[in-house]
Amino acid sequence: MTKTLARWLDSDVGHSFRTSPVAMVAAAIALVCIFCSVFAGWVAPHDPFNLSTLELGDARLPPAWSAQGSSKYLLGTDDQGRDILSALMYGARISLVVGFASVLLSMLVGVSLGLLAGFKGGWIDSALMRVCDVMSSFPPILVALLIAGVGRAVFPNASQLLAMGVLILSISMGQAGWVQYARTVRGSTMVERGKEYVQAARVTGVAPLRIMRRHVLPNVMGPVLVLATIQVATAIITEATLSFLGVGAPPTSPSLGTLIRVGNDYLFSGEWWITVFPGLMLVLIALSVNLLGDWLRDALNPRLR
Repeated sequence: MTKTLARWLDSDVGHSFRTSPVAMVAAAIALVCIFCSVFAGWVAPHDPFNLSTLELGDARLPPAWSAQGSSKYLLGTDDQGRDILSALMYGARISLVVGFASVLLSMLVGVSLGLLAGFKGGWIDSALMRVCDVMSSFPPILVALLIAGVGRAVFPNASQLLAMGVLILSISMGQAGWVQYARTVRGSTMVERGKEYVQAARVTGVAPLRIMRRHVLPNVMGPVLVLATIQVATAIITEATLSFLGVGAPPTSPSLGTLIRVGNDYLFSGEWWITVFPGLMLVLIALSVNLLGDWLRDALNPRLR
């Protein structure tokens, strides 16, 4: 593990990371957010979703540095007496899981279709690209709302796992992220399929599926990784939007979007911390991931080395 990290730091990408203060700060912020959300059960000072530990008398307490604040709740409490800091950690976990899962699903579908379209060409390429054109013509958030709404209507009493699956599917399909992967991989594959190493593999009798998987795919993954990094932030914001509108994460597992929606009812009554801190958490996660995506795009661009 140590040798692998040392080799990566000595590589061109590692050197670019070490010489980029913005990338290092963004990576540090992203790692802290991910660590706190993954290990929220151990890091969070309270369990905000354990009803037996909630105290309604502590509802809507301001942050600890305010005159009416309590040192027990660093960032204050919401309308149900839940600790805001702990709720942020648990809520970020839902947002990150949905964001990463939706991007992985989009990448799996888009890369597979893009490889097939670019390598085979012909009517397969034309048909898949027309489907991409149709998907790109619809507003992403409206498609996501439609899929999420239909999923809730079809499964009104769905379990938490099924509800999260419908949410991930709605973001993956509604955001049309797979279309960007398909078009990016298709263009790169059309360039790679005419190169000598692909022709040599064909002459030696290697199966087309093996050529695509073992030879072409590794050489088209650079743009895919950059696109995936940037789309994680977009997926997290889309999930927060759906949750804010009431069709996102289940109420029993509120995400950052749900916390913002709850706090929005008290924003103009003086309890600003209930919605401001979840909003800041969402901004920090999205901004840090976007900055990492911008750095990775420049680091993998040979013209900028």
